[in-house]
Amino acid sequence: MAKRPPADVRDENGRLVRELHGVTLVQILEYLVERIGFEGLASRMTVNCFRIDPSIKSSLVFLRRTPWARAQVEALYVELRSGELATREPSGRR
Repeated sequence: MAKRPPADVRDENGRLVRELHGVTLVQILEYLVERIGFEGLASRMTVNCFRIDPSIKSSLVFLRRTPWARAQVEALYVELRSGELATREPSGRR
């Protein structure tokens, strides 16, 4: 079983990733599409906007109208982003 990243992972600005402070839905979706693509999103979530003729625009429309799907996308972002930041070597923070 894969080890889950700690819940208190912070981004480059020192903010907790899980709080999504200052991160827009567009940024979340673009990050996920860049990392895992629409195919990866479709394999993790049963959402047609990721399976049938996917685009950022159509996905945003659906996610803004569907709270449960948005929550799943945000949770996936937090998981992937936290894992990415947790594996980086600590930088010289002041």
